[in-house]
Amino acid sequence: MADMEEKIKRINELYHKSKREGLTDTEKAEQKQLRQEYIASVRGNLQAQLDQIDVVNADGTISNLKEKRKTAAGKNRSMENGYVRK
Repeated sequence: MADMEEKIKRINELYHKSKREGLTDTEKAEQKQLRQEYIASVRGNLQAQLDQIDVVNADGTISNLKEKRKTAAGKNRSMENGYVRK
């Protein structure tokens, strides 16, 4: 957690510097990399939270969102290949 807090602090420092005086090419590259790492972390955390959610279906059964996502991904892949599941 402290590592991510340090990255956020550095992202903010670079942002403010870019508004004040501009960034060097090296700093722009660093800013881009830090932002990508931050976004990947947020997405990973959100996905982990969603994977823990259970949904009660209309018929009373309980489905885990992680399992639903896997099933949906498989259907999307089969449709991309020209196959349609019935």
